[in-house]
Amino acid sequence: QNRNVGPGARAATNMNAVRDTMDVLLEISRILNTGLDRETLSICVRLCEQGINLEALSSVIKELRKVTEALKAAENMTADFLEKF
Repeated sequence: QNRNVGPGARAATNMNAVRDTMDVLLEISRILNTGLDRETLSICVRLCEQGINLEALSSVIKELRKVTEALKAAENMTADFLEKF
């Protein structure tokens, strides 16, 4: 690293590198059709950096998706039922 570069410039360079990395990860996520948005992917990356078990994280995400789908289906059924009355 160049010692003549101030801390502000280094921080900006680091932020650009982080942003570029997230852009690449988001593109990979889209190619793999994970359904993760930028915020969720960022949370997953931070959890991975903290040493979380990747398989456990994947299982939790899958389970949350199942629960979310079940709740949406229940809401739709309730709405359809109420429309009849």
